Amino acid sequence: MNTFSPFTLSSLSSMGPELVLLSVGILLIVVDLFCKNRLLLPWLTAAGTLVALVLLFNTSSATVFGNMYIVDGYSVFFKMVCLVGVLFTVLLSERYLEIEKLHHGEYYSLLIFCTVGMMAMVSGGDLIVVYLGLELMALSAYCLVGLLKQDSRSNEASLKYFLMGAFSTGLLLYGISLIYGLTGTTDLSVLSERVVSLDLMNNHALLVGLGLVLVAFCFKLAAAPFHMWAPDVYEGAPSSITAFLAVAPKAAAFAVLGRVLIMGFGDVHIHWGPLIAFIAVLTMAIGNIAAIAQKSLKRMLAYSSVAHAGYALLGILAGNNEGLSATMNYLFIYAFMNMGAFAILIMLCDNKRRGEQLDDYRGLAKTNPLAAALMLVFLFSLAGIPPTAGFIGKFYLLVAAIHAGYIVTVVAAMVFSVVSAYYYLRVVRYMYFENAEQETAVSMSPGMTAALVLAMIGMVGMAIFPGPILSFAGKSLIGY
Repeated sequence: MNTFSPFTLSSLSSMGPELVLLSVGILLIVVDLFCKNRLLLPWLTAAGTLVALVLLFNTSSATVFGNMYIVDGYSVFFKMVCLVGVLFTVLLSERYLEIEKLHHGEYYSLLIFCTVGMMAMVSGGDLIVVYLGLELMALSAYCLVGLLKQDSRSNEASLKYFLMGAFSTGLLLYGISLIYGLTGTTDLSVLSERVVSLDLMNNHALLVGLGLVLVAFCFKLAAAPFHMWAPDVYEGAPSSITAFLAVAPKAAAFAVLGRVLIMGFGDVHIHWGPLIAFIAVLTMAIGNIAAIAQKSLKRMLAYSSVAHAGYALLGILAGNNEGLSATMNYLFIYAFMNMGAFAILIMLCDNKRRGEQLDDYRGLAKTNPLAAALMLVFLFSLAGIPPTAGFIGKFYLLVAAIHAGYIVTVVAAMVFSVVSAYYYLRVVRYMYFENAEQETAVSMSPGMTAALVLAMIGMVGMAIFPGPILSFAGKSLIGY
């Protein structure tokens, strides 16, 4: 059983960013009731996110509430990725919500509550806290996906997401109950000791429990064969929410997976390592091959997100700090290149079209050269073509997996990375070698401009100077 430390103000100060966001979420609901200026909501959300980001880097490392909540370099890094994803989403949302005629209030408050859940997951030092954070995140995400109430695709996506999420949550709780029954604890720092001291490393019931927990988080990662919800949900959700789901919740799920497998069950790597290798290869195969057949760019990016989850799993597969650092670096890079691609998609959205079909990009280089050039950079980075930031991220993942001895898995990753170039370059062909069916006029909001500028600065900066983010990821794991 956990020994609970007495409640102090310092315990709450360790949760400063979460408390700020929680306050902002409640404030957004109140402001929406009494204020007629809708533009106040996105800027209030962005301001709250920036304040949380500043507090995040000024929070001292601590373990509070009886080791149930951990604030360390590892959690700070992943919280940073989540907050960056939220900030991008807010910047992309203003113009998009006007086009879709979506009510602003609940959109931004749900976005904030979803983020609080993710941050709780990332800092969870106990499986129960992880579960509570996951549920707050998931329930908010289900609602966000279904906000396009007049769109049957959005309604269907929300229902599918809810049903599949409920099923995965059941598996998670069953797995946690098995682990607790065998070890007598849900504390991740104690689990590793109990597994060794009770000689449970080859216990079949424990492996079943761990397997169920792994399945539940593979669902959140959209890793095959538990990815079936992702294409429909990503396609039916509002485009800004699709971009958010592909970045922030995925990062939070990877953070938990790294903590559970390496911190809690590092001693049974011999059992979960081959399973992760199989899931990674299957995820890369299904994601990349299925993306080839897509005529919808939004659905293609959904399968692309599945494939990128497979690449990021290579770092978890390594089972050490080098691999975990490579995954952290890759997820940070992925946030910028994925958000950039969705920014172009949303930029082309208007009252007549949604910018979701490949045909919408015919001749884009002739009608809007700047948008085409930006999309080219983001697609090249997603494909991992040198010397882009995406290539840097993949390189370190492959090196970590090679050092861990997973040569066959690395070869498969390289093959499927080449396959992915086909569907990314197909979009480039549409933009540069096809004739436009109609003039492509776009209107840029201040938020959209800021998002594209930030995405490009991040992409170019990490391609030319990858050292700082790699060093930050490595330092975040000191003592982990």
